[in-house]
Amino acid sequence: MRYPILIEPGSNSTAYSVVVPDLPGCYSAGDTLDEAIENAEEAILMHLEALIDAGESLPEPSSIEMQLNNPAYKDWIRAMVDIDMSRIQGPAQRINITIPKRVLRAIDAAAARAHETRSGFLARAGLKAAQLQEMEKTTGSE
Repeated sequence: MRYPILIEPGSNSTAYSVVVPDLPGCYSAGDTLDEAIENAEEAILMHLEALIDAGESLPEPSSIEMQLNNPAYKDWIRAMVDIDMSRIQGPAQRINITIPKRVLRAIDAAAARAHETRSGFLARAGLKAAQLQEMEKTTGSE
């Protein structure tokens, strides 16, 4: 998954500040721009892990274009951070499934648009469907 980040430039006396607009409450910082981006990746991973542990769904990343016209961040630097979800979702398990070719093409196209692997896309979609099903079960709205 690729999350956009907004970085407030630092100075000789202040660090670079990082905001993750898709994850309210997720902030980071760094003394250099490189360090700020690296620290943002760790902050995002920890934030997502806390959401998973709380049984909450993971927010979909927005595009960087959505952040371009926000006047609150006019002079801030924009960047994208690639998040390796396997770092927080545990070791992968290889499976064998059968899917019609047309469905596989649609999955691959959607995964490419989301900048994900086929496996990552299927895992995220499956988890989202399972969470929705669980919500419907607990609320009785089947």
